[in-house]
Amino acid sequence: MAGHGGSRRVIYAALAGNLAIALTKFAAAAFTGSSAMLSEGVHSLVDTGNGGLLLYGMHRAARPPDRTHPLGHGRELYFWSFIVALLVFALGAGVSFYEGVIHIMAPEPVVNAKVNYVVLALSFVFEGSSWLVALKEFRQQKGRQGWFEAVRRSKDPSVYTVLFEDSAALLGLVVAFAGILSADLLEIPELDGVGSIGIAIILGATAIFLARESKGLLLGEPASPEVQKKVLAIVQEDPAVQRANGILSVHIGPEEIVAGLSIEFEDHLTAPEIEACVERLELRLKQEMPQISRLFVKPQTTGTWEQRREAIAEASDES
Repeated sequence: MAGHGGSRRVIYAALAGNLAIALTKFAAAAFTGSSAMLSEGVHSLVDTGNGGLLLYGMHRAARPPDRTHPLGHGRELYFWSFIVALLVFALGAGVSFYEGVIHIMAPEPVVNAKVNYVVLALSFVFEGSSWLVALKEFRQQKGRQGWFEAVRRSKDPSVYTVLFEDSAALLGLVVAFAGILSADLLEIPELDGVGSIGIAIILGATAIFLARESKGLLLGEPASPEVQKKVLAIVQEDPAVQRANGILSVHIGPEEIVAGLSIEFEDHLTAPEIEACVERLELRLKQEMPQISRLFVKPQTTGTWEQRREAIAEASDES
């Protein structure tokens, strides 16, 4: 899990900024009575807790394999990322929606609105700084891929979760400012509650997107086509291999892949020679592709592999 250095920096930056912002927003909400500001305070507090959960997930995922988890604990990060998405929806969106409805049904005028404007402006600066850190790290990871394609294909949810949370936070600040300003200028306090509901919608949409991505990782996503092609190319170069039929792979962590290879060996090989070939392949893959944490080899004819692949394709089409 050493490759998580950049991810940790992103989370630490977001965690420190969100904690300071949350305390400031709560103080401003108590002083002014603003519903949108209270919703923003809850949002920042949830984001602070989420950063802690992501760090905890990364720590747990780094544990080595043991008897009860022979393939390692890499999916702990995916589990806690899913919990983060649920918290954004249940606490962030839920509390914001509740506060919005309450302040629409029983509106209270915003007192000292200028305090809210100052707090929102400072929060935008702090959130923007955290967002830039997350954006820089994510741009390095995505390479030439499109933004949504990079998120869809990413196996490390820690960076894009922070990026999407910070993006939602910036949008929420804009909505909160619009709600407070319109309520102040038009003297319609219900608009402050409307701002809270707007924040709830933003958080709800973000949570659903993050939950969907985390669900896919929890269920098990294959290695990228580039990784699979490289593995097969390495295997095919061994003189004992007649044909590398294909690979079944699954990510159990951002940099941990379990791979099952279907190989048709040369017909004249003895069992010891096949065993020696498998050991060579394991050693070379460990050296050139350390993300392949577990390798399983199945001697199989090409025809049998093709039949199995067609059966999987038909099952996918039916579902």
